[in-house]
Amino acid sequence: MKKRLLALTFTAVMLTTGSVASAAADRVVELTMDALDLKADARHGAALYSEQCVGCHGREAQGAGQHDVPALASQRRAYVIRQLAAFSEHDRIATQMHRVVSREAVSQPQSWADLALYLNNLPPPKGAHTGDGKYLSLGEASYQQFCSSCHEEDARGDDDGFVPSLRNQHYRYLVKEMRNLAAGHRFNVDEDLARSFRNLKADEMEGLADYLSRMQGPVRDRASEE
Repeated sequence: MKKRLLALTFTAVMLTTGSVASAAADRVVELTMDALDLKADARHGAALYSEQCVGCHGREAQGAGQHDVPALASQRRAYVIRQLAAFSEHDRIATQMHRVVSREAVSQPQSWADLALYLNNLPPPKGAHTGDGKYLSLGEASYQQFCSSCHEEDARGDDDGFVPSLRNQHYRYLVKEMRNLAAGHRFNVDEDLARSFRNLKADEMEGLADYLSRMQGPVRDRASEE
């Protein structure tokens, strides 16, 4: 029953309000729930990360702020799995990630589960790239208005882990993804979320990214387990 409720919650997160899920989105849900059902192996995840991911995301999964590469260390397990499934089904646009998840070693739910556990266990990265501080007050107001109800006051995400932590993330990456959301380049997100970003002015978006990039410290994964 718990898994069923979790699947329903995840499906609600994935669906755009008022729309019917595409075949790819249905498959993302199925693959994500399959991976969450598996027993994850953090040691195998570490080996996979070293072989497949370290070149872009860094030895400690700290990302690269100057190149718009996100930090992955301490990110929520369910969210990491969900994104890998989305890349696998081309339900999220990112050519390099499509190449990565097409490799045999990273193409199956077991590998996603292992990678996600390894990444979640890592300490959060230090020294995320931030903005110039010019629009911080606008950013804080935007976060409270549009984001805190889903991502929590401390930006750690939701209890089940499908909503990502936004802490410890690089400014430029956050700005890029907000623009992608506003432009419709991130599929199967709630329409209210996309509309919120479309309604944000440039200075509000930059302030929001700057505000989030300064939220540092551990993220406790409180995802429910059987």
